[in-house]
Amino acid sequence: QVQLIESGGGLVQAGGSLRLSCAASGVSGRTFSSYTMGWFRQAPGKERDIVGSISVSGNGLYYADSVKGRFTISRDNAKNTVYLQMNSLKFEDTAVYYCAAANSRFVRIVGELYDYWGQGTQVTVSS
Repeated sequence: QVQLIESGGGLVQAGGSLRLSCAASGVSGRTFSSYTMGWFRQAPGKERDIVGSISVSGNGLYYADSVKGRFTISRDNAKNTVYLQMNSLKFEDTAVYYCAAANSRFVRIVGELYDYWGQGTQVTVSS
């Protein structure tokens, strides 16, 4: 069983930056580097949406149009951690952010294709 723990959320003013981290544990039988990782977010009253995904190699990347050019996903397989660097934050980025792991080599943009989820971390952007 893979456990994912997000951190780094908080309150930030519009235009500011935050860096989210997601640490994986319990990856016995498989290594962290064999999981595609994704970031999702859910705002109050809205559905969960994909933010981005990174493949096992780190070479495959996907970003939602709403965050392209502002957010960057990266991974450090030696540390079993995936990151989400968020710059130029907007009020509409306010949401609970979740990381997820998929038994896949390639990026995945559909939440149902992910096998493990973290508990989420709140990001609040003040206007």
